[in-house]
Amino acid sequence: MARGRLFLIDASGYVYRAFHALPALTTSRGLPTNAVLGFANMVAKLLRTEKPDYLAVVFDAPGETFRDALYPEYKQHRAPMPDGLRSQLPYIRRLVTALRLPVIEEAGVEADDVIGTLAAKAEREGLETVVVTADKDMTQLVSAHTTLYDDMRDRRVGVAEVRERFGVEPRLVPDVLGLMGDASDNIPGVTGVGQKTATVLVQVIGPVETILARLDAVERSGIRGAKKVRE
Repeated sequence: MARGRLFLIDASGYVYRAFHALPALTTSRGLPTNAVLGFANMVAKLLRTEKPDYLAVVFDAPGETFRDALYPEYKQHRAPMPDGLRSQLPYIRRLVTALRLPVIEEAGVEADDVIGTLAAKAEREGLETVVVTADKDMTQLVSAHTTLYDDMRDRRVGVAEVRERFGVEPRLVPDVLGLMGDASDNIPGVTGVGQKTATVLVQVIGPVETILARLDAVERSGIRGAKKVRE
């Protein structure tokens, strides 16, 4: 029997992409509407072309998350949400409600965390999960039964695509990103270590915890840039 398909929409990604994909549009009273229209078009196309068995829209809940407590500089360099987009958020939520789509959000964590939890649970219960996102951080969720779908580029990401991009299995993607850092989230990583060095270190030695426990082996490895990790 075929496995049912669960689609999880990364709402924040959808909202921003919709906002930037369309030119400025307003109502007769000057209310911006381009993000609302773009969001509606994207959801309608997804429902029409993919015909998911199950679907949920996952939003970031207001307020700080546990990451802010762990690392106060997390995402601090990001510009605030444009006013023209912020004013449309209540209408996007009303649109989702009108379409009778389930909305999921959890205080204290990001939508990414919720999506990861739901994808793992869905796999245990025999479902195929498709995460609708263009966020590279989500590649760590990919498995035999969980894929990513960037519907604006019609790009699907499975295990093979993750291996090709990062050189490691999906479960080790956080280790590569941790070593190389992530400017978009203001995470510095190891100075002087880029993706190539990070990938080889993880391939040869293992995840970050193993690398830290074997710093002598890192220095002896001869891997270009490995000395930076030792320092």
